[in-house]
Amino acid sequence: MALDDLLLTFGSCAFFMALVAWVSYQKTKGEVDTKDGYFLAGRGLTGVFIAGSMLLTNLSAEQLIGLNGSAYGFNMSSMAWEVTAGVSTICMALIFLPRYLSGAFTTLPEFLSSRFDDDVRRLTVILFMVGYGLVTIPSVLYSGSIAVMRLFDVPGLLDVSYSQGLMITILVVGIIGGLYAVFGGLKAVAISDTINGFGLLIIGILVPILGFAALGDGSVMDGIKTVTTTHTEKLNAIGGPKDPTPFGTIFTGMIFANLFYWCTNQYVIQRTLGAKNLAEGQKGVIFSGFFKILVPFMMMMPGIIAFHLYGGGLQSIDLAFPQLIKDVLPVYMSGFFLAVLLGAVFSSFNSLLNSAATLFCLDVYEPLKKEKVSDAQMIKVAKIASIVIAIFSFIVAPLLQYAPEGLWQIIRIFTGFYNIPVVAVVIVGLFTKRVPGLGAKVAIIFHIIAYGLLKFVFDEQIDIHFLHLYAILFVIEVAIMLLIGYFKPLEQPWQFERKHEVELVPWAYAIPVSITLFSCIAALYVLFSPVGLVTGFGPLFWPVMTLILLLNIIGWFYSLKRWRYTYADYIKKETAS
Repeated sequence: MALDDLLLTFGSCAFFMALVAWVSYQKTKGEVDTKDGYFLAGRGLTGVFIAGSMLLTNLSAEQLIGLNGSAYGFNMSSMAWEVTAGVSTICMALIFLPRYLSGAFTTLPEFLSSRFDDDVRRLTVILFMVGYGLVTIPSVLYSGSIAVMRLFDVPGLLDVSYSQGLMITILVVGIIGGLYAVFGGLKAVAISDTINGFGLLIIGILVPILGFAALGDGSVMDGIKTVTTTHTEKLNAIGGPKDPTPFGTIFTGMIFANLFYWCTNQYVIQRTLGAKNLAEGQKGVIFSGFFKILVPFMMMMPGIIAFHLYGGGLQSIDLAFPQLIKDVLPVYMSGFFLAVLLGAVFSSFNSLLNSAATLFCLDVYEPLKKEKVSDAQMIKVAKIASIVIAIFSFIVAPLLQYAPEGLWQIIRIFTGFYNIPVVAVVIVGLFTKRVPGLGAKVAIIFHIIAYGLLKFVFDEQIDIHFLHLYAILFVIEVAIMLLIGYFKPLEQPWQFERKHEVELVPWAYAIPVSITLFSCIAALYVLFSPVGLVTGFGPLFWPVMTLILLLNIIGWFYSLKRWRYTYADYIKKETAS
């Protein structure tokens, strides 16, 4: 890239980033001086900001590069991680969120303390904090910095070694991203995420279009025809046993992995806990599910286009998306793309920082203090905690370069240590009244020991896909808690204490729109299957799609009719109380 092009790229990138920072500052002035303001955006987030923030928190550089690389090297089977997450957003909106907001919880461990006891709260805080500090935050920072370096050759640009370039990139990305979380709180994170989310949507639509045009020698339609008529096995989302994501895993462990991520993972659900009311929270969560439907087109189709353009000529499947960007994106758009890419990295990084600081302050620092802690002191401690965690991640992140092949394996293995016990404990906590804290503690400790043995000691003797292992352990842990609840139940059944911090009237169209979201997920799998594009639209394609549409219409009719009754009932009940 010529010097003039580089100056244009970085100048326009700085402009877009400064614009996002200025808008975020203007929207948060004077609103982060209280505990609720800093940690939960004053409980005033609307559906648009919740959806935008959840989307960008979830989608970062590892998805842009990893999903496109998977499509380039294999097929569309890995879209399961993104598309089926829509089912979990429905569960969050209709089942989990009403209970979280009704109890006015700030953190998930706070709910577990209310439901079980402080020991369960401490166990989950330890799991979250260790996971965020040692693996999740450093890996997000590292993968994001690698993406920037691959796309813009930072070592060559600055005339430094690879390690030095990586360290410089990590520091720049980390410091800028951390400023939002440290000084702006959750609202600044949500606003910047939403703006960057629109940018990501623009890039996500533009890159495939430019890629199709390049493939079709200037004609987008010719490019689409090439993708849909040659090597159509690349369009198959029904993964086989040797594919990255076998189709059967969607119905076992992936259900629980997605439930953990979208319904119980603190750094994802925190923006929903800051919802203005239940209706806005449900809108935001469900709309984020619709954005997940676009992921195969935005973050996997470019990989398939790269396969048609380059064949198997790339040194690594992870180079598919960066190479395509270099070849098809105009120079005048590169600054905007860099700003969006950095925004996606910042989003995950600063969301993790904000959530880690929230967990430390509200579930560690405040419970240990005997006297009441003022909001000013709490915010001061949160900022210090964020800075300390950020500095720690700056130290750990560069070390990942010495084991690049093991990065994703480390993330996957460690997440498996705490995702399943957390979601199992939360589900049992929400839907039972007699299970004591002992059951939750035994289940958590059992999982850590059992998962460690199965992954590190007996991994060769027991050859089970890790997602199937998730499902098996989930069932066992729920059974453990229910058995302890049966033999040693609580003396007094747990009673949910309702608080009225926000309005709890549900969104009128939550259920019918959820039905449409589920229908879209089913239709997407039919499209990218041997029934659809893989065989050139077989004889079953249109009958199946018509059936999905009819079931969707019936679902809307029935749910709206049913909702009118239950909603009137709800209003009557609220008025009476």
